[in-house]
Amino acid sequence: MPSAVAGAQAPPRRRLGLILALLAFAQCIYAIDYSIVFVALPEIRAGIGFSAQTLQWVVSAYAVAFGGFLLLGGRAADLFGRRRMFTFGLFLYAVSSLAGGLAGDPTTLIIARAVQGIGGAFLAPATLSLVTTTFAEGPERNRALAIWGGAGGSGMILGSLLGGVLTGSFGWASIFFANVPLAGGAMLLAFAIIPKDTDRAASGRKFDLPGALTATVGSTLLVFALVQGPVSGWTSPTILITAAIAVAVLAVFFTIEGRGRDPLLPLRLFRNRNLSTGTVVTFIFMGTFGALPYFFTVYFQTVHGYSATMSGIAFLLPCVGVLIGNLSGGKLVTRFGVRATLIGALLMGLVGTVAFTFSVSPSGSYWELVPGVLILSLGQGTVFTAMYAAATTGVAAEDQGIASGVASTGQQVGAAVGLALLVAVANSGNEGLTGEALRVATSDGVRSAMWATVVGIVLIVLVALNFRRSPAVTVAEEPERQDDVTTVA
Repeated sequence: MPSAVAGAQAPPRRRLGLILALLAFAQCIYAIDYSIVFVALPEIRAGIGFSAQTLQWVVSAYAVAFGGFLLLGGRAADLFGRRRMFTFGLFLYAVSSLAGGLAGDPTTLIIARAVQGIGGAFLAPATLSLVTTTFAEGPERNRALAIWGGAGGSGMILGSLLGGVLTGSFGWASIFFANVPLAGGAMLLAFAIIPKDTDRAASGRKFDLPGALTATVGSTLLVFALVQGPVSGWTSPTILITAAIAVAVLAVFFTIEGRGRDPLLPLRLFRNRNLSTGTVVTFIFMGTFGALPYFFTVYFQTVHGYSATMSGIAFLLPCVGVLIGNLSGGKLVTRFGVRATLIGALLMGLVGTVAFTFSVSPSGSYWELVPGVLILSLGQGTVFTAMYAAATTGVAAEDQGIASGVASTGQQVGAAVGLALLVAVANSGNEGLTGEALRVATSDGVRSAMWATVVGIVLIVLVALNFRRSPAVTVAEEPERQDDVTTVA
């Protein structure tokens, strides 16, 4: 099935390689941005004056804005052009990163992180939909997704490595300043490498403004309630009122979408079982595996007393494991099919997480963690590639942006909710503790969070069984690709 706009001619193979390299680099930028702040949180708290209760919003502000604006960003990519939204997202990243590095008070930094999240909400679906519309569904797309997934999955771990090294060497502000040339450079390269957007005015499709407003407001409020719930208490007036408003606004949104001629989110997309299942899988995946960098950081720094730099170096092993898993994922999907690859990788991640959990101890060493961390990282990387290959299968080219937005919404909301819940589990009973008592309690808390993660992985396996079976494609069966016939959106 062709996955690009008919009639559009593709660049030659060399340029396609450059396009994929740029898209992978952009994916790495926003994946790094999710995790790079974890190691720097103690420095940020001391440097700006966050309280223990407000510090989580350095992470949560990004997640709430990202999750709230993703549907808008996904549909904007479909209607206004994927290259335009790609460069717009990178622009927001560069500007907000500069503001974050210059921030002198908590409010400014939280606002900067929220703008970064909005930038990610435009960048993420544009990047993924550019991959899925540039490369034909099947082995070719699987290879591209493996490289794209490799950049994203390893970027989450690499963010912790860079966060530690930069914070230890140059201070917490450097983790934001480093983004400015990266995002700005990628934005400029996009104009030279990615083909211009086609004129979509002739299609007669209109932007669904009521749907965009209700989706953004409803999603943002819902993510806020889910993230803040473990902190404020699920029965607190703030959470109950926010959640009620969010549900009401989202009900209006789905009513609008069911009646609109050009809806922001065509409800027919949910008839694609792979997309629906893939969104649930990405939600739970990020709520479990996606929270691991945070707990690695807590364990290294609080339990074993690592510096920010040493914590970053300790992340080299999971970074390598995730990268190998990502790059293997595309080949495994092509060889064995999406569902078999996904379930196999999840089971590997499950085994690794259990092994890691048993090795967590106040008196343990880093080397005791190595087997579990390596196994779970390999599984994590493979899952990251396979779940997006599954979620985007069978989606028409004109809907790839919003489909990517739906799957990415599951990813970001899952990351925010999972982190908040697991942090609440890990911190239960730690109030008022200091010194050796806090170190031991932190180790126990990390172990409890990991057991909760194991339960979540089992749930992902059960959900993944709902993916449609996809036939394996051997190398001999793979269709030959001709440079002059590949279509690009």
